[in-house]
Amino acid sequence: MEFVLDLLATVSRWSRSNLSEIALALVGCLLILFGTDIKGWIEGRIGSFAGALRIPIMALLCTVGSGAALIYATPWVVRGLSQFNNYSLAPVLVVVLVLIGVVADRK
Repeated sequence: MEFVLDLLATVSRWSRSNLSEIALALVGCLLILFGTDIKGWIEGRIGSFAGALRIPIMALLCTVGSGAALIYATPWVVRGLSQFNNYSLAPVLVVVLVLIGVVADRK
């Protein structure tokens, strides 16, 4: 049992030192998974605009929206993940990765 706890603590300590990169990857994965749904929602809202106006607006909203999500959501994810101790961070990250994989498989 001590081996398992030591392994969890070691992996959690490594994860904690790379938490900003892990959070950025998680936010990026979520943007990829749900980006088409968000894009479809935005297209539904601006669908009545003329094509010459709709295309630049769509490009601007996608660029600024995804950039803002990466910049502003990543620190929130880091703050949330940093709340876990060295015995629970690694299992939480594994569960989150499995959940992202399940959602990706269903899409």
